[in-house]
Amino acid sequence: MAITLALVGAPNCGKTATFNALTGAKAKVANYSGVTVDKKFATWLGNADVTILDLPGSYSLRTTSPDEQVTREVLLGQQKGEKPLDGIIVVADATNLRLSLRMLLELQYLGLPMMVALNLSDVAAARGVIIDEVALSQALGVPVVKTVAIKRQGAAKLHQLLHEFVERQQQRPSVRFTDNDHSNAIAQTIDQLEASQLYAQADAIIATAVTEKGELPAWHERVDGVLLHPVWGVLILLWVLFVMFQAVYAWAAPMMDGLEAGVAALGTWVTQWLGEGLLQSLLVDGVLAGVGSVIVFVPQITILFLFILVLEDSGYLPRAAFLLDSLLAKTGLSGRAFIPLLSSFACAVPAVMATRTIPNARERLVTMALAPMLTCSARLPIYALIIAAVIPDTKVLGWFNLQGLTLFGLYLAGIVSAALVALGFKHLAKLRGQQSLTALMMELPTYRLPNVRHIAISLWDKVKAFLLRVGTVIFALSVLLWVLVTFPKAPENAAAPAIDYSLAGQLGHLIHPIFAPIGFDWQTCIAMIPGMAAREVVVAAMGTVYAVGGNEEAVSAGLTKLIHQQWGLPTAFAFLAWYIYAPMCMATIATIKRESHSGRYTAMIVGFLFLLAYVAAFITYRVTDMLVN
Repeated sequence: MAITLALVGAPNCGKTATFNALTGAKAKVANYSGVTVDKKFATWLGNADVTILDLPGSYSLRTTSPDEQVTREVLLGQQKGEKPLDGIIVVADATNLRLSLRMLLELQYLGLPMMVALNLSDVAAARGVIIDEVALSQALGVPVVKTVAIKRQGAAKLHQLLHEFVERQQQRPSVRFTDNDHSNAIAQTIDQLEASQLYAQADAIIATAVTEKGELPAWHERVDGVLLHPVWGVLILLWVLFVMFQAVYAWAAPMMDGLEAGVAALGTWVTQWLGEGLLQSLLVDGVLAGVGSVIVFVPQITILFLFILVLEDSGYLPRAAFLLDSLLAKTGLSGRAFIPLLSSFACAVPAVMATRTIPNARERLVTMALAPMLTCSARLPIYALIIAAVIPDTKVLGWFNLQGLTLFGLYLAGIVSAALVALGFKHLAKLRGQQSLTALMMELPTYRLPNVRHIAISLWDKVKAFLLRVGTVIFALSVLLWVLVTFPKAPENAAAPAIDYSLAGQLGHLIHPIFAPIGFDWQTCIAMIPGMAAREVVVAAMGTVYAVGGNEEAVSAGLTKLIHQQWGLPTAFAFLAWYIYAPMCMATIATIKRESHSGRYTAMIVGFLFLLAYVAAFITYRVTDMLVN
């Protein structure tokens, strides 16, 4: 008999670590039917007939965000395409038992069999919180086991308890919702519950099961006093972000050089093995040039995700969101927008997906619009190429590198622009009478040492997802671009370069009048087209276009020298300005469409960014041209 159990718990309670302990971290990821919230599920290590569903973290069944809404619908049997649950595994935070009990008391109204994994019990014990799991089990009427999920403590007892739990479920019919009326009645009952009454019940249970109530250690409060200070806290956060971005560049450089050399060596081997021909050109100029451009920048993305996971697992990231709440409120956002916007520096796709945790619909849509304006890692190769071509490698004030300052200025331009756009949305909402922010309410987790195994698993999941989602797009696009610049072939005795006769050449000449006012030549126009699908391909596309266009020697010597010789400062600066605001890649556009459920809103974002990019590039080109000439 197949059984489906749901894993339920608040954010930062160790739910994911518990899921990994029960399933061996062999999770499958999909989307719930009709929504874009991730669904993670796997079979239990002890029984392949038992499926464990890891639901999004939630503090209550009375929802405030899309993620929490999905949790509610699955638990109530209202999520279309999902089979009714046979039971619930509640992951409770032993360090904040009162909050966990409130959620658990709500869950009892569902009438589904439950068991409780009392996680972080070691941290609670260290603080003098002694929980009698037998007494707690009797008070709740459900099995309870103490666990330390990240260290796999209590795992054997948890598996044993789950085995007994499953046996009982297989021996008796499941308690399931019989119809929508039944489900809706329970939902209405839960919505009518008073928080004060739930907390009173929780306090009564704690009085019987907790013999000693510990307090946070003094160092914990002292650290919070510094990290949450309105001045020192902000300065520390800026320092943390500075170190993070420095590490992204410094640590990734050797790995990127190695990957780049590996891709180049593979291209040389393929060329020698196949010889000249269409297949060789497709593999080297098409596939390797495109896919290789993504692989080279995976180390930067990995390092950035690593920092974010460590900050989250240590308990610092929620505090950063809390700290910036008042600052972001001046732009019409809340601290909940911080984590999605921070993720944008790696990739806008997971950043847009992370907006699900924002309960306010207007704030969620604004954050989606702002995320592409922050410099993602895909723009780094573009920035690096142009900066190296036109900015001298000199020191400023005897200390700062001019190229590094230029790169910092591009990042800063994106941040300032996003803040100004957010302010614009705020004033527009005020004019429409729609300005209403949801107050940031979150439970700050305790400080703890990050678990290496847990971080490694999560990091691999994120990197793998990035490669699967973006790499496939780039592969397809690289092949398409190669076809466009290769066919049709130039006629015999053609006077112009072969690329002029290709589909890409014809398209480049067609759209060139649109971009000529901002200083772009027709080859650059061609290279920008695949940049709409994936920004990482722009550099590779420029190499392909210029090479096919008759600049093989310059390309072999390096695009940097070619741009330095042919573009000039006005065009180079205009190109940089364009990519600060240029419409995002197709993967991000598709993600915004799925998350917002609005083609109209998605089109408005794309149109706005295109106009902003064009105006910025036009002004930059004209001003620079006047100054230089």
